[in-house]
Amino acid sequence: MRHTNRLPAVLVPLVVTLALLTASREAAARVRLENICSVQGQREQKLMGLGLVVGLRGTGDGGDYLPTIRALGSALRLLHNPVETAEALKNSDNVALVLIEATIPATGIRRGQKIDCYVNSIGAAKSLRGGRLMMSPLKTGVVADERAVAIASGPVYIEDSSVLTSGKIPNGVVIEEDFEEFVSMFVENNSFTLLLDPAHSSFHAASEVARVVNADVSFEANGQQLAKPIGPGVVRVEIPEQYHSAPVDFIAQVLNVGIDNPHTEARVILNSKTGTIVVTGEVELSPVVVSHRNLTIAVGDQADLANAEPGNRFVPLMDQSRQAPQHLRELVDALNQLKVPTSDVIEIIKDLHRSGKLHAVLITE
Repeated sequence: MRHTNRLPAVLVPLVVTLALLTASREAAARVRLENICSVQGQREQKLMGLGLVVGLRGTGDGGDYLPTIRALGSALRLLHNPVETAEALKNSDNVALVLIEATIPATGIRRGQKIDCYVNSIGAAKSLRGGRLMMSPLKTGVVADERAVAIASGPVYIEDSSVLTSGKIPNGVVIEEDFEEFVSMFVENNSFTLLLDPAHSSFHAASEVARVVNADVSFEANGQQLAKPIGPGVVRVEIPEQYHSAPVDFIAQVLNVGIDNPHTEARVILNSKTGTIVVTGEVELSPVVVSHRNLTIAVGDQADLANAEPGNRFVPLMDQSRQAPQHLRELVDALNQLKVPTSDVIEIIKDLHRSGKLHAVLITE
């Protein structure tokens, strides 16, 4: 009798389905380099200028604020309606002098496109609500560059009702110059540099990024190692000869490479106002006993419990088989199980950091 090692017909689709689910989960777990890296030279550019917001309901700077009066006089002169003295504008309380700021995205922008801008009162105005920005030129942050590279204008929208002297103008800036000279900024000697974002920068992360790039584009380089880590968070990538005339295509290919579990800097972000605790990476704790109000918690070695005050509540965070250090998330979970107020949890984390037992960067907001 002949035997075969075949799966039952009913199980075959199930096995295939499980394989597909596993593959999809693995693919989903991979992070593309473009989400944790940028190309050196790829940066935002700031535009700024001064302008006048008009049409206010008596909430402007008023006639006593001379910079606004001078600016209004210059604007009227350009509109062929000059005024002889500042006294003639003393009742102009519907005008406010503002600082205008806009940001050119790191991906560049071309002439004729529009971006948002923000306006902030720099005078005595009480509110910019209901006002409209007159046409105002914007310049780059380069002191020697006097060109007006964009024009800003439009109605001001107040984003925060508690701050009436700041507002936003959606699509209020029209670009007058092209900002796209990126290839010459990116590529040098037929190579470019990847910069990991600060949260992922480390020697290990740079080495891992170089490894996945070399593994993914090896067929383009005939086995040559194109990527080389040169510092924590810095990876230099050579461009293959076939891409010398089209470096952007190769850069796009590299940024699309996936990496598993990118290294993340251990950070704890505390916001006392909103009661938010954000933990990134594996935040570890050295053995310590924490006594807070009527609560005592031992972290790490159980032998440290001898230092705890008798009569207080105690939460063992690890069994005898585990060794210190302990992870912060387990401490937070235990505190939450005891319904400890978030404000107290935040104070405990701050005390752990001050004592040197919290091994992470602490950021308070």
